[in-house]
Amino acid sequence: MTTETDPERNLGEQPLARIMAAAGLTAHDLVAASTEQITHKMVSRACKGRRLTPHVQVKIRNALAKAAGREYALAELFTY
Repeated sequence: MTTETDPERNLGEQPLARIMAAAGLTAHDLVAASTEQITHKMVSRACKGRRLTPHVQVKIRNALAKAAGREYALAELFTY
């Protein structure tokens, strides 16, 4: 049985959270900028280090690129 503290699922704060903070962006900014369907919960989980599917990681990256005005590699945003 998995718990919220399972190290396989919770990987700690991701670089995405620091990049968003440095750019002054919130989860809402990413959701509003996205042309794909993402939710505040997806962005929150991405920042906290919850393991996301590769497809959702790409959606988050695309939204961040649009909101921040520059492109990022997935390796710059996620440590897993």
